[in-house]
Amino acid sequence: MKIVCVAGARPNFVKIGPIVAEFRKAPDFFDITLVHTGQHYDQAMSGAFFDELGIPSPDVHLEVGSASHALQTAEIMKRFEPVLLERRPDFVLVVGDVNSTIACALTAAKLGIGVIHVEAGLRSFDREMPEEVNRVLTDHISDLLFVTEESGRRNLIHEGIAEERIHFVGNVMIDSLHRQMEAAAQSRVLERFGLAPGQYGLITLHRPSNVDEPEVFRGILEALRKISEELPLLFPMHPRTRNNVKVWQMDGFFARNGGEVGVQATEPLGYVDFLQLMRHARMVFTDSGGIQEETTVLGVPCMTLRLNTERPCTVEMGTNRIVGVCPEDIVAAAGEVLAGKGRTGGLPPLWDGKAAERIIEILKAEPQRHREHRKND
Repeated sequence: MKIVCVAGARPNFVKIGPIVAEFRKAPDFFDITLVHTGQHYDQAMSGAFFDELGIPSPDVHLEVGSASHALQTAEIMKRFEPVLLERRPDFVLVVGDVNSTIACALTAAKLGIGVIHVEAGLRSFDREMPEEVNRVLTDHISDLLFVTEESGRRNLIHEGIAEERIHFVGNVMIDSLHRQMEAAAQSRVLERFGLAPGQYGLITLHRPSNVDEPEVFRGILEALRKISEELPLLFPMHPRTRNNVKVWQMDGFFARNGGEVGVQATEPLGYVDFLQLMRHARMVFTDSGGIQEETTVLGVPCMTLRLNTERPCTVEMGTNRIVGVCPEDIVAAAGEVLAGKGRTGGLPPLWDGKAAERIIEILKAEPQRHREHRKND
């Protein structure tokens, strides 16, 4: 079976790694081509992740780079189509919800090539999020849909997707977490930043609704600076976020010289170092969907600085709390954790580190059935 696997942005790499590793165990059954679109392209956001996660060098690098949503999606499609015409795969496998996901899925569908979507069915029900548009459109042109939680299956059935196309396999992002725990334990990143286990908070922010809106961003930073008076906070900063801090002159929220109150900013970190920081944090502040999942598995309280989540099981079963972006609410939620009242939770079903194995077994067992199903449609 010839499959083109696509990754383009940092969250994709964490998800594609375990899948590619499982494919490589069955070279007589699968002929795999790995395509990196270049949506995230620098060493910190891309290259380091490939190295740490043991992902082989891409067979094809489209080198798309940064642009607006429309331009980036169009450029990926333009550069991806010749790859498909040359390789003639049976399926294109895409993960997640970034621009690379919808661009490559749509290109494949237009050419009559089957589409496999890993992490299908997640819904925030907020169409103002570009990722939500990408998720919905990708799901509705996919032939095989692998879901991470029960809500994904329900959403797809409600939207009219045939049940036989939907497979609940667990979460490949958690596969990566399990695979890298030993490496993370060897990291010296806490010592590098002068942090003690359980005695600091960790921050990630990158969504446009938070970091591209100056008043919203300023309010969040005000809350985080106040929290930093009681708990040291470390903020590995996305390049776009860092640029906005500079443009809007928000440097005053950040500690200088490592000694005064304020949020400690740093460059983006590799996966292993970040995992080590996350597993030992007192709490995590984020607008990332993947980090909501990882903190749930690690048992670390998560403050989601959004009004919704496409991963409800992290709230229903895990350690996640939807806090919003009001500064007073952020400070209050952190205060509860500091007072020992943070959320405790359990492990969602099938988040056991074996999702990629299930995906490969399904593809081994049912390729012909799905090809025939597509023809009949």
